[in-house]
Amino acid sequence: MKSRRFIRLAALFCLGLATAPSLPAQETKVLLVTKDQESADMDLMLTEEVGVMQALLQEAGFTVVVASPSGETIGGEKTSLTPDMKIEDVEIAEYAGIIMPCLATDWTPSPVTQELVRAAAAAGKPVAAQLGSVVTLARAGVLEGKRYAFAEGMGDNVPEFEGLERAGHGVVEDGNIITSGVCPYIAPRRGLEDGTSGLTKALIAKISG
Repeated sequence: MKSRRFIRLAALFCLGLATAPSLPAQETKVLLVTKDQESADMDLMLTEEVGVMQALLQEAGFTVVVASPSGETIGGEKTSLTPDMKIEDVEIAEYAGIIMPCLATDWTPSPVTQELVRAAAAAGKPVAAQLGSVVTLARAGVLEGKRYAFAEGMGDNVPEFEGLERAGHGVVEDGNIITSGVCPYIAPRRGLEDGTSGLTKALIAKISG
């Protein structure tokens, strides 16, 4: 049986006197940060990584804004993606959080991306990164004192990982930093589960919680 309170609230909704709670406008946007480098398989990564991230975020009610260092279109033979803006034009206060796909590219992060990550961390924004982009977090200095995820044996040549605590390859949350060590490109090659969905859902839960 419905309670009187529920019935009264339902009536108010019907009369337009009550509205469903909503997040402030800036908390409905998530920034997806891409790269300019060439990918080992851009079609795969745009479909199975970036596409999955976008779909899950949109299903959860978030608007996804894409930014990259250059703002130029990236793509493979069948799939392409045009960023909405350059990273230098991002106002971090407008976003609920950041997600950074691996994209199976060179691990060298651009200076402007590192600056964005530091600004987001300083502002207390959740930052989620997968495999290659976890290197960006390390080089930006935001993994100090944090546990992180990375595919075993793949980060041996990253000096910024020295002294940090790798906690396996699955999704790892430590404060506002969320990492995954397995992307769609590496998953079949290592016989591991792709972390794209888990990473994105962990970010959604962090933001929504």
